[in-house]
Amino acid sequence: MKQKKHILIISPFFYPEPISTGKFNTDFALELVKSGHSITVLCFHPLYPGWKVKPTNQKLEPINIIRGGKHLKFPKNNILKRLVLEISYTFFVFRKIVRYQKNIDIIIPIFPPSLAFYSILPFLPKKVQKVGMVHDLQEVYSLGKAGFLHKIVRFFIHGIEKKCYQQCDRILFLSKEMKNEAKRLYNLRPDKLLIQYPFINILNIITNDLDSILKSNKINIVYSGALGEKQNPADLYRFFDQASKKIENTVFHFFSQGEIFNDLKNANKNSEIYFHPLVKKENLSELYKKSDVQIIPQKVNSSKGSLPSKLPNLLYSGCKLLLITDPGSEIETLFEENNIHFTINSWDLELLVESLEKAIQTKIDEKHQKDFAQKFFSKEQMVKKVLNKVISC
Repeated sequence: MKQKKHILIISPFFYPEPISTGKFNTDFALELVKSGHSITVLCFHPLYPGWKVKPTNQKLEPINIIRGGKHLKFPKNNILKRLVLEISYTFFVFRKIVRYQKNIDIIIPIFPPSLAFYSILPFLPKKVQKVGMVHDLQEVYSLGKAGFLHKIVRFFIHGIEKKCYQQCDRILFLSKEMKNEAKRLYNLRPDKLLIQYPFINILNIITNDLDSILKSNKINIVYSGALGEKQNPADLYRFFDQASKKIENTVFHFFSQGEIFNDLKNANKNSEIYFHPLVKKENLSELYKKSDVQIIPQKVNSSKGSLPSKLPNLLYSGCKLLLITDPGSEIETLFEENNIHFTINSWDLELLVESLEKAIQTKIDEKHQKDFAQKFFSKEQMVKKVLNKVISC
């Protein structure tokens, strides 16, 4: 029988945030509890994806949730926004770590952000195992940005991420591309690097609450989830705008929230493009089921930086996909090797419209897609890979 371990998770994003890293962290922590371990989380009050703090007293037994950042306000500028998050969360963790590191066997920093873990490294007892998990490589997203300020930011990102990753006993990346790029950037030891794709975490129930939005007499093309720089939102909107004029009987939907979402919504003049808030988690299966095609966009030259965490749920739901990604990206290779449709390597509007038309007209094998998702996107395998060697120490 495995010995119960006391685990401390370091990330500002946690329950009850509905999407992205917060949802992922929550389900990961619950899986650790299911495996018999005691979990404490140092996090902020919910703030994503709107970047507006929503104070909460919600608990998630038996996880011990320690919250901060209740009175934070974030500027609109993306660099300043991230800076406020990094610095404020660092101060919060720095204040709490002395108390909550007591009796801790394992600390799991979830990157990004990275500065908080960087700041507490000198104070962690040597006996504490450090198992990092990387959701995004921030340095990848900083490349190609011109200007002195971006150069300074990139310098600090490189130094902080390198130190954090090198100091971890083991690091799990959510894709092989991320692992290889991090190894190259930070000169990491190969023997401590792990790969595990994000896991399926969708409720297997179909509600009937979205009929008035996703009408059955229309072809519903949908983007759902966080809408930030790495989704290339301006070009995604232009794609929707062009396709609505070229493909008959189509309507286009954004399900999201946040500043970029609001900016697109306020500027929208196309009556065939609709903007909706994020759906409740119990409606997610219905959303995917009633989407004729779900779009997964990646900004050019960004595939090495992250892998979309919603991809497993979309595949498992049997949803038809159109993935816009870099040539030779890991997702494209994975799709091609396992006969999963559809990918395109260009943001050229004409090519995008052609690919969407093909996706609409082609019937997919939903069972094959679901089996593929279950094989590659396992929650149990992630926990095993993160903790297996640590538990045996």
